[in-house]
This record gives sequence, C-alpha cells and structure tokens, in this order.
Amino acid sequence: MKKVIVLGAGLVGNAIARDLAKDSSVEVTVADIDKDRIGWLRDAFHIDGIVTDLSDSENVAAIVPDFDLVIGAVPGFMGFNVLKAVIKAGKNIVDISFFPEDAFELDPLAKENDVMAVVDCGIAPGLSNMVLGHATTVFDEIESFTCYVGGLPQKRTWPFEYKAPFSPIDVIEEYTRPARMKENGHLVVKPALSEREFIEFERLGTLEAFNTDGLRTLLRTIPNVPTMREKTLRYPGHAEKILMLKHAGFFDINPLRIKGSSIRPIDFTSKILLRSWKFDKDDRDITLMRIKIDGTIDGQKKTYFFELFDEYDSNEELLSMARTTGFTCSMVARLALSGKIEDKGMVPPELIARHAESFRQVIEGLRQRGIKMSSSIS
Repeated sequence: MKKVIVLGAGLVGNAIARDLAKDSSVEVTVADIDKDRIGWLRDAFHIDGIVTDLSDSENVAAIVPDFDLVIGAVPGFMGFNVLKAVIKAGKNIVDISFFPEDAFELDPLAKENDVMAVVDCGIAPGLSNMVLGHATTVFDEIESFTCYVGGLPQKRTWPFEYKAPFSPIDVIEEYTRPARMKENGHLVVKPALSEREFIEFERLGTLEAFNTDGLRTLLRTIPNVPTMREKTLRYPGHAEKILMLKHAGFFDINPLRIKGSSIRPIDFTSKILLRSWKFDKDDRDITLMRIKIDGTIDGQKKTYFFELFDEYDSNEELLSMARTTGFTCSMVARLALSGKIEDKGMVPPELIARHAESFRQVIEGLRQRGIKMSSSIS
C-alpha cells in the first residue's frame, strides 16, 4: 500500500485526492487549514485528513515524513516555500501550485536530498508541456509552438463573465506577471493581457486570447524551438475590464493608509473579486486547449494539432478545471508511485513526456476520465 498526502483541499486538491483514493493500492490523506473541507472529504469519501496551517514550513516538515509521495496543491503564493519544505524533508513531490518563483532554484537542494520534484503539473502548464515534450520525439525539428488555453463558466454573467476555480490572487498574478515567450530564437518579454486576438471555437464561438506567462520551464528545457507562446482564453471583453482595474491601481502591492489602517490594493481587490469569481453550487464550467506545433518530419513540413474540450462532471460534482488540472497531476503521481520517473531534482512534465509510454498513460488516463482530446499531424 502506497501512502500519499495531498497538501491543500481546495477545488483541485480535493479532485486529486478523490481520484487517487479510487486506487485500492493507494492510501490518501489530505492536509488543509480548513477543518470543514477536511471533514467533508472524510465523511463523503472516507479520505483521512490533517488540519494544519501549511503556510508554516515547520508544519509541512512535521506531517510529510510518513508518506511515499507528496502532492502540492496550495495557492501559488505559498507554493515555493511548501515545495522547499518537502524537499528538505527528503520526500518526492508532484506539485501544481504554479508559484511565481523559479523552481530550478531548488534543483541543487532536491538533488542533494535525492528528491524527485515534478513541478507545474496541471493542465497548462502541465499537460501543454507534455504535448510539446512528446512532440520533440516525433519531429526532427520544431519551428513554433503555440498554446491557447482557458477555463470558462458555461453561463456568462456580467460584469466579468468569468469564474475562478483557483484563488483570485493567483488569477491576478497571471494578469500582472510579464509574459515571457520566444520569437525568432530570442527571449521576449511582453505585458500580460497584450496582443489580444479573436479565436473561433466550434462549441463556443468567438473567444479572445491574450499573452500570459505560461511557458515557464519550457523556456529552459526545450531551448531549440525558436518561436513559443502561450495565450489565455476568455470571453470577449474580459481583458479590457481587467486592464481597467490594473491601470486604475487595483492590483498595486504598495499599501494605502485608509482611516488609520494599512491595506494593499491587491489584497482588497482579491477579496472583492472572490465574490464575483467564486463558483456557486449550481455553476458549471468548460476547459479548452488548442495547441499548434509546426516543424519537420523526415524533411517534410508538418503541423501537429492537439485539442482538448471538457465540461463540468455532474455525476462527480467536479468542475472541469479541477478535473483537467487535478487528473493530469494524479496520473503523473501514479507514474511516480510506480517508479517510472527516475530522475532527481526538478522534473518538469515535458521531460516525463519524452518517454512515449509515460505520455500514453497520462493521455489514456485522462480519456478514461471523460476528458475529450484529439490530435493529428498534417
């Protein structure tokens, strides 16, 4: 029996825990500061829980030693320190926290502690990385990689026409962090939300796409692709509203003094947006991803298309973004538990996908869970 602990019982963390708990060979425990979430998982799914504050590294170090694998599913602002604490404890980890820091800063520490740390292991980054990693074994040379990806509510509700399965502060980070990309072999940095364009999708019609900083480890691990970009998808008009908030100072991190109290505008904004962006019980969502890779195979110009479409699962009562993010992580966790990931240090998903059987197992596992995907080379 393998023992796994999931750090974080949010929408994605609980999806990971519930999926892994279906394996008779895996014993799952979840840790979170929210005792109600822990109690719900215990009562509804018979998953053990630990109530603790994961923002305290000492608490993390105290609870992980008895487990064979750790899953990191905390908010991004906590992710780096949680990852560091797990590595110091000498435990292997698969992480989806998408923290802003450079994971490779912890690579020497992970190797020193003989730890495998799979980072950015959600849908994008995560599955998108795996698609490109797999493509490097198919193409002789890759000229360009473009990924369009987004999670959207099925019902468009004014004013933002958006709901967030993650902490609002993590979404704001996506909207404010400069977007790194490759153009003609050169690293280029552009503002988030820039270069908006309209994209047509058969099921949803017209969506808007804009630059975000989603390439992350790909810029380091696959340096020979001269053009790489990732764009986030939203309903048309969303980006303009976010830019208004941004330029008006609602995302500023410098505190303001108001009636004797000090508050950062970004903290106030995230609290307000939580009310608009939080999924209510009856809300449903959609996740979609479109990847286009151009290159050569046997001297011939070829294009690889990959598309994903997923919807809320009413039977399991799971949001699509929790499914696509969480199940990618849980499938990679299974690879780790079975010993099929042998590398130590930072192990981004694109490196795992260079092993054809590992990539196949992840894709097949997602399909078995009802996530619709298609791919073709023309």
